[in-house]
Amino acid sequence: QVQLVESGGGLVQAGGSLRLSCAASGFIFSLNGMGWYRQAPGKQRELVAGITRGINTNYADSVKGRFTISRDNAKKMVYLQMNSLKPEDTAVYYCNKFGMSGYLPWGQGTQVTVSS
Repeated sequence: QVQLVESGGGLVQAGGSLRLSCAASGFIFSLNGMGWYRQAPGKQRELVAGITRGINTNYADSVKGRFTISRDNAKKMVYLQMNSLKPEDTAVYYCNKFGMSGYLPWGQGTQVTVSS
């Protein structure tokens, strides 16, 4: 069945870096755009970064220049390199489809906490 497993989150000081990973299975990964989303307490889930199957990328204004999304189709993995982290980046981060209608079942996500 379809599965998305996020990892790599943690507690980091402001200005630090983290690399998130998402392992995908159960669907044709290479034919889908993939994205990273986040949800902070009391807020709606928002798109952070997306990468098409053609490796074009799209970023939320709040993370441009700090975050980089990438994918490895052979490994069915999508990554999010996060640099210069800010306390406002604190959230649970999820991966899912990007640029297409509908979402796959959401995974557990990975918690990112940035201390000031």
